Amino acid sequence: MKRSHSFIFKFLNFHIVAISVATVLTLSGCIEEYNADVPSDDSDLLVVEGTICSSKLNKFILSRTQPVNSYHTPEKVTGAKVSVLGSDGSEYVMEESNDCYLCWIDALAPNVEYRLHIESDGETYESVPQKPLRTEPIAEVNVLQDTPESDLDVLVTPDAPFDPDKVNYYSWTYVETWEVHPQYTTDIYFDLNTKTPVYDPHQFPERGWKDVTGSAIMVASSLNYEGQHIRQLKLYDISRSNERMYHKYSGLVQQRAITKAEYEYELARRQAGSEMGGLFTPLPSALPTNIHCLTSQKHVIGFVGCSINTAEYRFFLYPMDYSIEFPKQFDSRKWLDDCNEEDCCRMVEDEGMFLCEWNDERFMPDGTLRTAWAYKYQLDVRLNGAYIERPDFW
Repeated sequence: MKRSHSFIFKFLNFHIVAISVATVLTLSGCIEEYNADVPSDDSDLLVVEGTICSSKLNKFILSRTQPVNSYHTPEKVTGAKVSVLGSDGSEYVMEESNDCYLCWIDALAPNVEYRLHIESDGETYESVPQKPLRTEPIAEVNVLQDTPESDLDVLVTPDAPFDPDKVNYYSWTYVETWEVHPQYTTDIYFDLNTKTPVYDPHQFPERGWKDVTGSAIMVASSLNYEGQHIRQLKLYDISRSNERMYHKYSGLVQQRAITKAEYEYELARRQAGSEMGGLFTPLPSALPTNIHCLTSQKHVIGFVGCSINTAEYRFFLYPMDYSIEFPKQFDSRKWLDDCNEEDCCRMVEDEGMFLCEWNDERFMPDGTLRTAWAYKYQLDVRLNGAYIERPDFW
């Protein structure tokens, strides 16, 4: 018998994406096509991303699941009314900005329960009220390279738990920042009016920086650690051949204590994404959630945590401390030998290139003029996604 399981849902990076697969089972030579119907409750579901955090700018993203065979990115929900409500009557109203909802939340009271309130498309949604959790500081972040050919592993150790007699649950995110340099530098340019090289060391920035937020949330339980104290847990790795490690690197690790329910939600979300929608992968509506629709039976995807603080730890890495694989060096600039003024003007006007080297030996017997030229993207880090405002922590 042949059966076609024609739908799966993949929940990855906080989004539900519906895709189609076929699973073939052959039994007794009998072939039969079976197309399962996608439950209506699993289409156009509200997806909520974000955490209620104390003393910081809170950000929530609302989107909806896509139908089967859709190749579009999840549709963002706009025009919703979003706020955080406290059992003490406090209210923080969020403003919509760039497809997300933002508001600054002051220090949360440890004995007050907070919930997320959403009004969208005639429906009202709320998360389960919860008291904010305290988070231990991060004791240290270590970076290890097992062999000269290995990538670099980033390991985190939280401080001793507040309560060593119970299982503790945590989530971690991280932000990476690294320094980049241009492929080539130049302190001259060719002036079309005077038809001569002119000294200008500031026409291009000498370096820049790039930022990226880690694409995954790491969660862990202290269950199998002595004294319920997590130690040397790997968060992510850095390739030894990546540009992140060519000059200087900084990582900001953010740690948050979470409930067992949020921990289980993150594990289920990760399983749904990694298994590519196998036969036993939960459908979106089966994923655990603490958000409910108050006005109908509609399902909601997401889990809203609540934290009284977020622990942060910044660290720096330098290439000389590790075995880094740098790219092979070869000169990709364009060299002109025995060129004249017209050739130089053509390189600027027609080729759009910039002067890098001006080796003028015409005053010597049999001497010539040799010049080297590069394109702007080889000289300006901004064209490769970098910014040039030095970070405050650099």
